Amino acid sequence: MAARNAKIAAVIAVITMLVVAQRFGVFERLEDPGRLAESIVALGPWGYVAFVVCYAFLQPFGIPGTAFVVAAALLWPWPIAFALSMTGTMAASVIGFTFARWIARDWISKRVPERFRRYDEALARRALATVFTLRLIFWMPPLLHAFFGISKVRFWTHFWGSFAGYLLPLWLMSYFGSRLFESLKHVPATTWLAIAASVVLIVATALIIRGRRSRLEANRKKSRARFGKP
Repeated sequence: MAARNAKIAAVIAVITMLVVAQRFGVFERLEDPGRLAESIVALGPWGYVAFVVCYAFLQPFGIPGTAFVVAAALLWPWPIAFALSMTGTMAASVIGFTFARWIARDWISKRVPERFRRYDEALARRALATVFTLRLIFWMPPLLHAFFGISKVRFWTHFWGSFAGYLLPLWLMSYFGSRLFESLKHVPATTWLAIAASVVLIVATALIIRGRRSRLEANRKKSRARFGKP
């Protein structure tokens, strides 16, 4: 009974936190990293604490962690941005992992996508390397926190694998983030149009090739079925 009450209390706390964040306009600020940075600066020395706490408790429940990382890169020198981003990211990962494992395991198990579930066997054989690889590739989506939480991977394996996987992408974002955004301000509109057109062309070409391959495979299957070949 005590465990059940604790789970209910944790769920209520999460819902309350999200409602309060919405009421105070946190979600609106997160849509604009520049505006988020201004809000943190206004808090003075408490800005560090506010950044880590908001990151840790909002990101596991659907708020993009990238907004926090970008805001840190815009706001602080890269060593501070990196340290705060790593602290917030690790805290968010631990909270998401813990919530999935001990609070809402059954509910979350039904909602983890198949693209993560196919790594179950790899986690059983090479847990640390698999956690590291998935963090390096997918980074920090809330559903990945949840997947690790409902898997059999141990807490400290998840912790250190995640830490190692986050190092490179967080360092790149912290070190080059402000420089990148400053450079993007001076990119002419014609360049953006050319990039967009190239992306559309690549996607369209890929879809055409995929469609042709699907039709060829379907024709092969029909031919095999017609002539009784396995």
